[in-house]
Amino acid sequence: MLEAAVDLLWLRPQKVGGTEFYIRNLLDGFLRLEEPFHLFLMVSKDNRETFRHYTRDKRIELLETEVVSANIAGRILWNFFCQNRFLRKRGIRRCFVPVYCRPLFNGGVTYVNVIHDLQAAHYPEYHPFHEIAYSRLCWWLDAHFSRHLVAISDWVRDDVREKYRVKEEKITTIYNPITVDREETVSFACLAEKYHVAEKEFYYTVAQLIPHKNLDTLIAVMERIKNTGTDLPCRLLISGVNGEGRDRLERQIRERGLEREVTLTGFVENAERNALYRFCRAFLFPSVFEGFGMPPVEAMLFGTVVIATDRTCIPEVTQGKANYVRDPYDAEEWIRAMQSPADRIAEVDFGRYDQMKLSRKYYELLAEQLR
Repeated sequence: MLEAAVDLLWLRPQKVGGTEFYIRNLLDGFLRLEEPFHLFLMVSKDNRETFRHYTRDKRIELLETEVVSANIAGRILWNFFCQNRFLRKRGIRRCFVPVYCRPLFNGGVTYVNVIHDLQAAHYPEYHPFHEIAYSRLCWWLDAHFSRHLVAISDWVRDDVREKYRVKEEKITTIYNPITVDREETVSFACLAEKYHVAEKEFYYTVAQLIPHKNLDTLIAVMERIKNTGTDLPCRLLISGVNGEGRDRLERQIRERGLEREVTLTGFVENAERNALYRFCRAFLFPSVFEGFGMPPVEAMLFGTVVIATDRTCIPEVTQGKANYVRDPYDAEEWIRAMQSPADRIAEVDFGRYDQMKLSRKYYELLAEQLR
């Protein structure tokens, strides 16, 4: 039987983007499994209540710590030097970590880690030195001390293998489960009043407000449409957790006179996000670096055409069925793609992201590696 801790100390609710959706989708999938298991969810003082509902299933219990996830430095130090002792003291010798962080040594505990991407290695200019150093240290520890690694796409798997010389048998690709309730939406009338939009007369994107998401280009696209009178909707909504780029994006919007054309919605609940997916003209995904990228797939689940870059894993995860921009920074190429996008959604195999199929794959891998 699978019995292991699940390290959730890194999760700051509504602050970590797609990784939060990923682990909650995965845990929800575990609840639906019939197989026997016992998971100890290792939680922090400031995220524990968001996981308490899982304990309604007797196979899951909370392992409460005094760690504060918002205190990132304190959490890392506890992770490095105290976590193994904490687990051993409670008789737990196996731990699944849904991200790359882990202690400096195994300390009698067997670890399986998930690597979502090597972003700080590819774009060090977007990260302070301490983040780069910490990330690289943890990736090296994952590669050399963790029992097994999970990559969330083949692109990430190959990237990790190349950079850290990880043997093929030590790393497994498992896609992120994507669970979208297509009935969970608000009425379009609510959206129209809130954001001053008309059905199919606006574009939408979901992203953290950080540089490699390339939102600057979409702002330039809206400016070009407005100034040239191009026959396309000149309205863009951007949803997502705030990043260090929010102030810069707001300044660009003001300087270009696009306050009416571009709206940063901040975090939106699922029902509102789903309605925006459904009623937008097209979903735009300008990111130049992704380990997986759930939003384009979510948009396609609502029957919405996606226009995205062809960088990193995006063509893989969207199965080559989106519309791809080769130069992600070229506003004119974006406009051309927006003028006549192809609709190939009927060809997408959404079963590849099935929650139960992927949860069972995780269960089988963890049961094997954490025996």
